[in-house]
Amino acid sequence: MADHDLSKPLLSPPSSNNHHLILTVRDDDPPPNQRSSSTQNHHGNHNHAGNGKDAHCDSCRNPFAFLGSDWSKVPGMATIDPFRNHTVKIVGVYEWLKIVICLPLALLRLVLFGFCLSVGYIATRLALQGWKDRENPMPKWRCRIMWITRFSARCILFSFGYHWIKRKGKPAPRELAPIVVSNHLSFIEPIFYFYELFPTIVASESHDSLPFVGTIIRAMQVIYVNRFLPSSRKRAVNEIKRKAGCDRFPRVLLFPEGTTTNGRALISFQLGAFIPGYPIQPVVVRYPHVHFDQSWGDISLRMLMFRMFTQFHNFMEVEYLPVITPLGNKKESAAHFSERTSYAIASALNVVRTSHSYGDIMLLEKALQSKQKKPSAYLAEMASKELLHHMSSLEAVDFLDKFLSMNPDPSGHVRYHDFVKALRLKDCTLAEEIFAYIDVEKDGAITFKQFLFGSVNVRKQPFFQQSCELAFTKCAVGGNGYISEQELTESIRPAIPDLNKDEVHQLFGLFDGDKDGRIMKDEFISCLRKNPLLIALFSPCLLHKDSTQDEIM
Repeated sequence: MADHDLSKPLLSPPSSNNHHLILTVRDDDPPPNQRSSSTQNHHGNHNHAGNGKDAHCDSCRNPFAFLGSDWSKVPGMATIDPFRNHTVKIVGVYEWLKIVICLPLALLRLVLFGFCLSVGYIATRLALQGWKDRENPMPKWRCRIMWITRFSARCILFSFGYHWIKRKGKPAPRELAPIVVSNHLSFIEPIFYFYELFPTIVASESHDSLPFVGTIIRAMQVIYVNRFLPSSRKRAVNEIKRKAGCDRFPRVLLFPEGTTTNGRALISFQLGAFIPGYPIQPVVVRYPHVHFDQSWGDISLRMLMFRMFTQFHNFMEVEYLPVITPLGNKKESAAHFSERTSYAIASALNVVRTSHSYGDIMLLEKALQSKQKKPSAYLAEMASKELLHHMSSLEAVDFLDKFLSMNPDPSGHVRYHDFVKALRLKDCTLAEEIFAYIDVEKDGAITFKQFLFGSVNVRKQPFFQQSCELAFTKCAVGGNGYISEQELTESIRPAIPDLNKDEVHQLFGLFDGDKDGRIMKDEFISCLRKNPLLIALFSPCLLHKDSTQDEIM
């Protein structure tokens, strides 16, 4: 090996004769009507508009500029589906042979499961008998009875094939970490934590009515929460703070993801565990597998249990991570505290973090119910900053209903013709402009995520609500406090001049929620909130010379 002088570079400088290619990359993305012709030609090869209709409308104006809205921007689709179970179907000779061999064993495991559940239920009923002061910690003698239930829980895990469980690290003392958070993949983790820690858990109110399970979690002095009610969430946070701050209560366990995933990503965290500001111990659960994915994703509980019963052994690993304390003597924000904890868990799992949330589960279930061939195409990452404070999960499901009425193709794309039909519009310049606003990729077809983000981008504009109210005032010229069909016709004719009577009647029916032949103000505004893209119909009357800028702004 040749000697090199330390003063000489390892790589020789390039020859001055070599040519250089300089690329200029602009940070700002130009609006669609300013894109290069080469980009337009590229997208033109993938036009899905159909019916001989080119819905690019590359020269279209922004139909929502009068609200102050920029062109819609949509983050790229996530490359991972965090809810998909990868072994829903039984595939391969080995797996079928294993199931046949394990069928007699599965029957024995089912009997053991039923017996242990019955014993645990009876012991829990005894521990709860006559106990009325449930706002205070459970008395010691009742806790001792609950050891029978805890041992039964370990036997239930054994019946499911978890003969041994690998642990790494140890639970921190309760006084050092009164709150424990964990990733959530299956119904197995709550059973394990019940046996291992006997914590107070935070659970959905619906769990209280579950047979057997409801009684057992009541003995854990469960903190119930309705995720859709702000008052319930606030009350749950207060209870977490109260019980975590009292050493006589067990430590509090939360699954901050709020739902189960497949463990291949870590989705967004709810903030309930982090608002109180107490030290937290993160715990990581893994289910190493080759042939059977044990996560409770898009697989029924019955099938998941059957597959567990018909395995020789199911692997489970639990790792207790170091305690994470709030920075600055509890001065750290809950969001930043959550972010640090999420990063620690994701790093231990070696997975990416995504902005999916329980709202995406609701969208996924809706897509499955409607028998879409690619349900994951309807995930929107509901915890992303563009949606988090502007769209509730229930509202997103309503928008998905609207999108599904547009007859999406198997890949989850909607074409221009179906888009216009669902919005009760007609093929016109304004309809093309609205579609072009949503079609950020300019390929003649839109996805649900593009439709949702575009709708939210319009609805979140500061003057959207005021514009809706002003539009109603401009339309209801009769002074009766409602809009008639004739008044609606006259109001939207400047936007779509050649609407016929039947087309106006269909659009009127969309606004007339109670079908009484009149559009009241609350119906009008409610319809525009559900269909914010339709506010473009009223832009001419809002921008009429009689309407001052102050009225709109």
